[in-house]
Amino acid sequence: MPSSHEAVPRMLSAVIFDVDGVLVDSPHEQAWREALTGFADPAGFTTAFYQAHVAGKRRLEGARAALERLGDAEAAAHAAAFAQRKQAVIDRLIAEDRFEAFPDAMRFAVALRDTGLRTVLASSSKNADAMLARVILPNGRTLLSLFDADVSGRDVPRGKPDPALFQLAAKAVNVSPARCLVVEDAPAGIRAAQAGGMASLGIARLGDAALLLAAGADLVVTSLDQIDVAALGRGSLRTRSADTAHDP
Repeated sequence: MPSSHEAVPRMLSAVIFDVDGVLVDSPHEQAWREALTGFADPAGFTTAFYQAHVAGKRRLEGARAALERLGDAEAAAHAAAFAQRKQAVIDRLIAEDRFEAFPDAMRFAVALRDTGLRTVLASSSKNADAMLARVILPNGRTLLSLFDADVSGRDVPRGKPDPALFQLAAKAVNVSPARCLVVEDAPAGIRAAQAGGMASLGIARLGDAALLLAAGADLVVTSLDQIDVAALGRGSLRTRSADTAHDP
């Protein structure tokens, strides 16, 4: 359920999207878990652990955070090798099409094209483009082609929860951060949006609404079909009324 019916209105000109967990059900969590063998016990790398400590972070930062949390006393020394092994696994899983786009996210992205809002991709992952380019929409276009700009995987001084990547996304479409809405599924991404002075929409696909709210999300939903896209185009972040919420 949404955290509230409507967030504080503000003028919006752009929507910035994280990718993993927002647009696609990516194999990142699986890749991290598979790569853990020999570094730490993969059984400790649960979905809740991934969302709380790894999701949204850059690869090396995520690797070190995971190892530290799982009790590796030499996490700093092992992080690079762990991250490299994880990258090899994720490359294989993407090549095997072991992921899928969320239908509600595709509908949301398509609907935004009619609002006049600019759309930007801003994932910490360097694999985001490879996945979105493999998702074909009914009109034959790729999901990647829907967006006005893409800064995914760009090198920034610090990763989320630092706002640097989202600030770069705003700059890519020449929009003030205060007029941007960030769509995120990870607490680190919500905190990054907040730090950058941007509005934030949390998508709780894994029963983790409480984590997103605690991070400061302006609104949390379990499906992007719940968002009133027409109202969003007028600057109001809110859920759809009960009589229309079932219509995608």
